[in-house]
Amino acid sequence: MDLDAYVAEHEHEWRRLERLCRRRRPDADEIDELVALYQRAATQLSVLRSRAPDPVLVNRLSQLVLLARARIAGRRGPSWAAVGRFLTVGFPGAVYRAWPWWCAVSTGFTALSFFLIWYVAGNPQTAAALIGPEAAADLVDSGFAGYYTEFSAPTFAFHLWTHNAWVAAQCLASGVLVVPVLYLLWQNALNIGVVGGVMVAYGRADVFFGLVSPHGLLELTGVFVAAGVGLRTAWAWIAPPARLTRGQAVAEAGRSAVLVAVGLVGLFAVSAVLEAFVTPAPVPTALRVGIGAAVWLAFLAYVVLLGHRATLQPGDFADDHEVGGAEVGPPPPSIS
Repeated sequence: MDLDAYVAEHEHEWRRLERLCRRRRPDADEIDELVALYQRAATQLSVLRSRAPDPVLVNRLSQLVLLARARIAGRRGPSWAAVGRFLTVGFPGAVYRAWPWWCAVSTGFTALSFFLIWYVAGNPQTAAALIGPEAAADLVDSGFAGYYTEFSAPTFAFHLWTHNAWVAAQCLASGVLVVPVLYLLWQNALNIGVVGGVMVAYGRADVFFGLVSPHGLLELTGVFVAAGVGLRTAWAWIAPPARLTRGQAVAEAGRSAVLVAVGLVGLFAVSAVLEAFVTPAPVPTALRVGIGAAVWLAFLAYVVLLGHRATLQPGDFADDHEVGGAEVGPPPPSIS
């Protein structure tokens, strides 16, 4: 089918439907028109999905259909079903759609961190210049390991949770500006590189990786996701899809970023528990690392399996979250 001709033919109907959805107090004739246009738009969405599945146009029309259905059926309050839908569709779907971005961030960050560890370990004078020889010696002797037991585990976990959530929020909120995200990533990579380099230089690589790995795999993945989604928002502004204005593209990416931000609160709560209770636990290193790796792999499986399934659903949560998670279906008989 000729997609451009199809859009040109029905664009005025979609715009009219959107205006009717925004009306605060529609009269009887407008309600009838709203229901009729909703039915047409639902049919047109089905046609587009089967014959010309352009992702940008399908997302836009899905959002419009869901908005119209919510306007007709009436908004529903929050429910456990909505929470379940967020956890099984909304959050994993939003993370999955952004996987090229956060995978690229994780690759670059990991490469940079290991390069800094290698460089600092091979040039001890660099660490001495950055943190001082006394601080380096204290870090190796007890400072690094002592960091994880300095405070009580519940207090430490709460501090970590709020700190990491704040870092992620900064990445998401400032993503459209690009530079702040890159600066936050650089600061974290530099910290890991210097500390890791000092520990390796003094022959304590086993201590460093044994303490960082249990929680770091999940924690850093959360930071990578936040940074990747933030940069994805910037790209929506730099190179918006052909059928969306810059404002519309950024707004759509921003809605996805909100889903990710809410979901990452839970992820960082789990990583904080790992860092406060598992990382300093007096058990073999292999067990601690194994627990952390198992949780990390479980999160990746959760995102890949549920996220992929979410992108195949007729209307995923990223498109309908603003209308309470209503699904496309047969038109309701009346307006509330």
